[in-house]
Amino acid sequence: MDSKFSVVKHQLQFKFDAGTSRGVLRQREAFFLVMKQGTELVGVGEASPLKGLSVDFVPDFEGQLRSIVALCNRSHLEDILKLVPIHLPSIKFALETAVFGAQNNHADLIFKNDFSFGKAPLYINGLIWMGDFELMKSRIKEKLEQGFSCLKMKIGAIDFEKELDLLRLIRSSFSSAELTLRVDANGAFSPEEALGKMKRLSEFDLHSIEQPIMSNQWTEMASLCANSPIEIALDEELIGVFDEQRQAQMLDEIKPHFIILKPTLLGGFENTLQWIRLAKDRGIQWWVTSALESNIGLNAISQFTASLDVRKAHQGLGTGQLYSNNISSPLTQKGEELWFDPNIAWEYPQLF
Repeated sequence: MDSKFSVVKHQLQFKFDAGTSRGVLRQREAFFLVMKQGTELVGVGEASPLKGLSVDFVPDFEGQLRSIVALCNRSHLEDILKLVPIHLPSIKFALETAVFGAQNNHADLIFKNDFSFGKAPLYINGLIWMGDFELMKSRIKEKLEQGFSCLKMKIGAIDFEKELDLLRLIRSSFSSAELTLRVDANGAFSPEEALGKMKRLSEFDLHSIEQPIMSNQWTEMASLCANSPIEIALDEELIGVFDEQRQAQMLDEIKPHFIILKPTLLGGFENTLQWIRLAKDRGIQWWVTSALESNIGLNAISQFTASLDVRKAHQGLGTGQLYSNNISSPLTQKGEELWFDPNIAWEYPQLF
C-alpha cells in the first residue's frame, strides 16, 4: 500500500517568556508531516521555521508545504527527498525525518544507535534564557542545582554590565575546570564594539561566544576570529548558505573556531553532514543544536546527533521542556543527560 502524507498544524505555547536578542517568544507554529499507510502511522516529521531566522519563514509557507505534500503523494518514496527546493530547509528536514522513520519501520526510529535504543544518553548544555537580572540569576541557580557542567547564557538584551555581573557570580563559585561557560550573542554586538566586549568577557574563562555580530559581515567576523581572546562559533552565519563552494569559501575566509549545526535551518541531515565534512577538513569543531522544535523535531535531531562521533561533548538539545503543550514523548532529561526511553510511549494528537 502506498504511503500518503498529510499536514497537521500545531500551535506551541511557551511556558514562559523566552527572551532573545530578537525579541520575546510566547508561541510558535509547528507543522507536522504525517505519513500513513492506510490508518497506520509510519512516519512523522516537523517543519517549524523560525520567524526572523529561517529562510523559509515566508507568508505562504503553509501553501508551499501543502504543495510539496501533494507532489509527494504522487511520487515514489525513493524520489520524495529530491522534490524539495533547497530554499525550503525545514520541509527537507521534516521529509527526511518521516521517510527515515518509515524506512526503519517505526515512526520514531530515525537513526539506529545506542541513544535511540535507550542504552546511552546525549550530554546537553543548560540554556539560560534572557530576562532581567534576578530572573536570569534564578535560572542559573536552577541549572546548577540540576547538575549541569556546561551552561550557555544568552547575552545582548539586558545591560552589558549586569551580564558581566552574572558571569562573575557564576565564576565566584565554579572555576572553568568545574563548569564550562558558553555565551550566545545572537549578533547583538556591533563590529566596532565587539572586540572590546569580548576582551571584557574573556575575564570569565569562557569556552566560546556564538555569533558576536550579525551575519554576512565576513571581513569583520574574520578579523574578530583572528583577534578575539574568546573562541568564536558561527551560528546564524550558516543559515541560507547551501552551496558547498560558498560554504567552503565562508569557512576559509572567516576561519571560525566552531560552527553550530541546526538541521531544521540548514536543510536536514544530509546538508548538515556536508557542513561537518567541510569543518573537519579545516580542523573546525562543531556541535549540534535544536531550534525550538517540538519533541518530534528534537527526537530526530537527537538521534541524528547520536549517530555522529560526539562522545560526551555537550550539545544544545535541551529545548524539549519549553512548551506547555508539547507532544509527550520518550525523551527524558536527567540533569545534563538526555535519554530516549523506549518504554515510554508517544502520545500523538488525535489528528495524527
